[in-house]
Amino acid sequence: MLVVEDEPAIAELVALYLRRDGFGVHLESSGDAALAAVRSLSPVAVVLDIGLPVLNGIEVCRAMRAAGDWTPVLFVTARDDEVDRLLGLELGADDYITKPFSPRELALRVRTVLRRASGPVSDVLQVGAVRLDVGERRAFAGDDEVSLTSTEFGLLAHLMKNPRQVFSREQLLSAVWGYSSVAGTRTVDVHIAQLRAKFGASSPIRTVRGVGYSADAS
Repeated sequence: MLVVEDEPAIAELVALYLRRDGFGVHLESSGDAALAAVRSLSPVAVVLDIGLPVLNGIEVCRAMRAAGDWTPVLFVTARDDEVDRLLGLELGADDYITKPFSPRELALRVRTVLRRASGPVSDVLQVGAVRLDVGERRAFAGDDEVSLTSTEFGLLAHLMKNPRQVFSREQLLSAVWGYSSVAGTRTVDVHIAQLRAKFGASSPIRTVRGVGYSADAS
């Protein structure tokens, strides 16, 4: 587990709780060191502060995704609205938490992201032109492969496992993120928008106004 935080007290507290949960933790305090650690250590996940000096967390995440590295990333930020905007730009973060936060909650978020990333051993889901290989964590629109974060994959898989069933935003938060009201339903809307942008006309996601979302081939 890589934790990138330039405030030593916060970094040590986060590391303490993650180690209590059984994770090996490597700490870095700058963006360039974070990228070097990602390449050399291949961590299972990255807890990434946005407000890093020189190379900030946004640039670190963007560089990882541009290099084809889809290691789960959990952003740590000082402002909720900042992350909504960032997720809307499809930087590829899997989740975020806002300062000040509970270290226990952060550890829960990390476990949830990793659970989504691991997925079942084998399963293939298809709705319309979209196919998910759940075992290999690969997504396709027709013959074209589409790169998804673990959260995007988990959200789409949940909808496709239950085709035509309409889920409220609260139900999706509970089923995919593992908690209900903490993140807010805006998080669901942003990830839905990202999935639609990536799949374009092939997207099977349907909005049911005033209710929520479903996966439907029609």
